Amino acid sequence: MTTLILILGLLACAAAITLVVRALSVGSLRTSQTVGQIADYGYVSPAPTAHEPARRPLSSLAGGLADRLGAALGDSGDQSKIKSRLMAAAMYETSVVKFMGYRLLATIGATALWLWASTTSGMPPALMIGGAVLAALMGWVGPMSVVRRRADDRLRQIEREMPDLMDLLVVTVEAGLSFNGSLKVATERLEGPLGDELRLTLQEQSLGLSTEQALRNMLIRCDTIGVRSFVRSVLQGETLGVSIGQIMRNLSQEVRMQQKAYAEERAQKAPVKMLFPLIFLIFPAMFVVLLAPAMIEFAKAFHGLHH
Repeated sequence: MTTLILILGLLACAAAITLVVRALSVGSLRTSQTVGQIADYGYVSPAPTAHEPARRPLSSLAGGLADRLGAALGDSGDQSKIKSRLMAAAMYETSVVKFMGYRLLATIGATALWLWASTTSGMPPALMIGGAVLAALMGWVGPMSVVRRRADDRLRQIEREMPDLMDLLVVTVEAGLSFNGSLKVATERLEGPLGDELRLTLQEQSLGLSTEQALRNMLIRCDTIGVRSFVRSVLQGETLGVSIGQIMRNLSQEVRMQQKAYAEERAQKAPVKMLFPLIFLIFPAMFVVLLAPAMIEFAKAFHGLHH
């Protein structure tokens, strides 16, 4: 068994050395790649100000290492799906390459931490190897789970804010403002993820994109039912010449009805989700509290009859 562990350790060291050599051989990203990334994500990083804290050297080192490791991995996984998740989570400055590097760093770190803890505690070799495999799996899946949860929470918040956006657009458009002017007013009134997406949409328009392309980019970043209906209705309204105010009024009612149906659906699922905690957590404790005294008295009485 000791020989097996030694062989596995040598193979791991050889793989790590090969990976590091390959990562060091990858040059820095070219300017065209950087420009392409900015165009894909639709984000322009603001210039740093004197009031912003300086970036920590450790974070810079980790980011550079993640870039190199991600570039060394090459095309692994569904790049488009990871990219859409990153955009939905508002991680515009994190490229797919860097994110894959972070996943690899998390995998290596979790595995090394488990091996150190198992070695110092004297665990059996079989448990040590099995735990190392499980730690590596958790390190690889964990970052993606965090990004997915953040993206889902953000998209739900955007969906909840859509009726408020449509109400603002109805009021401002009917007051005489243009659609872009109404969007600008909405960005000043709305806070949170939807306001950030609208500001990013206006920023893309100021950089030269058309309203249609900017709205389609917004739909790519946050593909929800409300945003999809909003973008489709605005584009159809501009094509057919229909009043944006009337479209937004009807769409606001439709989105509220969809949210009401979704809330009712979640409410109907609540009893089923509560069934397992009731059976395995609440009912056993309740039975212990209610039946334990009676069982103790019954045992005493039964014991007294035998004596």
